[in-house]
Amino acid sequence: MKAPVNKIIPFSNVDGPGNRTSIFFQGCSFKCWYCHNPETIHRCNHCGDCVAGCPVHALSIVDGKVVWDKQKCVQCDLCIHTCKMMASPKIEELEVEELIARILPMKPFIRGITVSGGECMLHAKYLEELFREVKKLGLTCLIDSNGSIDFSRYISLMELCDGVMLDVKAYDTDFHLALCDHSNDRVIKNLHYLLETNKLQEVRTVILPKYPQENLDTVSHVAQIIQDRCDYKLLRYRPFGVREDALDKMGREIADEEECEILKKKAIELGAIHTIII
Repeated sequence: MKAPVNKIIPFSNVDGPGNRTSIFFQGCSFKCWYCHNPETIHRCNHCGDCVAGCPVHALSIVDGKVVWDKQKCVQCDLCIHTCKMMASPKIEELEVEELIARILPMKPFIRGITVSGGECMLHAKYLEELFREVKKLGLTCLIDSNGSIDFSRYISLMELCDGVMLDVKAYDTDFHLALCDHSNDRVIKNLHYLLETNKLQEVRTVILPKYPQENLDTVSHVAQIIQDRCDYKLLRYRPFGVREDALDKMGREIADEEECEILKKKAIELGAIHTIII
């Protein structure tokens, strides 16, 4: 079994508790305006637009497909900025055994792994096999998800999983549809399911500069649902990495600190006492 891996960060302290190895899988069911890594949304369609511009000739066309030479690549990301498909040619199709081999050198220095994306739950069967092998190493396994995939369908995976970090991007259905090009029905159902099964590590909501009422609506509803049962992180919107066509909708300024403090206070008043601003 293989899965498309976009990136591996050997050591991260922002993707769950402790030092962790973060693995980003390619492909996403959402298309969020403020996505900071939009190159993970789609798969490469091998149009070849990125090949000619590579300054170190790390990309080539072989049998009609774009081929990436990892050894030549200097990670300038020009190919990502060139791509009009919100994709990347720098994808590795890795078997579980190959991914475990990448994790092993970090084992003495990490508490566990966190799988992210894109949306890693698009590869749920692969994750189950991966987690089973990671557990043999004595490491913990966390899932970072947008909640678009039904967690309750994957009981065996959830038994292996040590926790889920769930994005609730918007509570209002219409606003979520506009923001993410996808309904939030499954997200809200997953929120309740993960609480009921004690698998919810944290919930995260990005606070958006131009949408104060929508921010308040989402934070208020989420706070009332989760209460003191998990962490709630309010992430200040930052324009870094956001695609150009979305910046007009989202703005080019960081979310207002004062507004975030007001929302934090509101969340705590409603029972989400473990609320912090990031």
